[in-house]
Amino acid sequence: MRFLWVVTFSLVAGSAVLPAHEPAVVISPIGSFFSRPEQPLHQYRAFRRMHAVSDSGKYEAWVEAWTELKDGRFSYQIVSERGSDMARGRVLRPMLAREQEFVNNGDGARSALTLDNYEFMEAGRDGNGAHVVQLKPRRQDALLVEGRAVLNDGGDLVRIEGTLSKSPSFWTSLVNIVRRYARIGGVRVPVATETTAKVKFVGTAQMDVLYDYQSINGQPVALNEPRSAGPARIAGR
Repeated sequence: MRFLWVVTFSLVAGSAVLPAHEPAVVISPIGSFFSRPEQPLHQYRAFRRMHAVSDSGKYEAWVEAWTELKDGRFSYQIVSERGSDMARGRVLRPMLAREQEFVNNGDGARSALTLDNYEFMEAGRDGNGAHVVQLKPRRQDALLVEGRAVLNDGGDLVRIEGTLSKSPSFWTSLVNIVRRYARIGGVRVPVATETTAKVKFVGTAQMDVLYDYQSINGQPVALNEPRSAGPARIAGR
């Protein structure tokens, strides 16, 4: 059972914060998002709050850590943790280790929002009036999401939501993910990730991650700027 949790979440969370790779596709009427020049994310320091729980509540844990990207290398330092030993030792800590391996091995291009990885199709607006772009992965990959990108009226990426195009293992199915973004210090960055999966012999399990940025590209985040944004289901934890 411990192994199942690792397989479910390690690959999903590994692409949560990476150096930015800007897409090159132009889709009317929101082509400005895909074609405009963007300041890439090449350095940051952020405080990360992570929470994992099984649907039964038997396995639940929290981990908080400082994370940093510098000179193309990802590092982290855990500062507090509590809850289930299994969830902490087999889910949350391995998630950070897997992300470190993923980034430091230079595998970020595999999950990037680019023409190499996706086909893009305009899909109108959602119920809140936001622009929607359909995402269709060009291959089955546990790091690619089949779903949609949601943009605000200014053409900025608000979130990506959908299902992994390939389950990380035989033990998992219906791996759903919502990754939220914000523009902080002029750079578009992920600020929260929500993941839910069906795990054999465990049931439904979920993991949520919040990012609180202290600096981006070597510049402190201004106090009057939003530093993070959290999903409702863990905002009060």
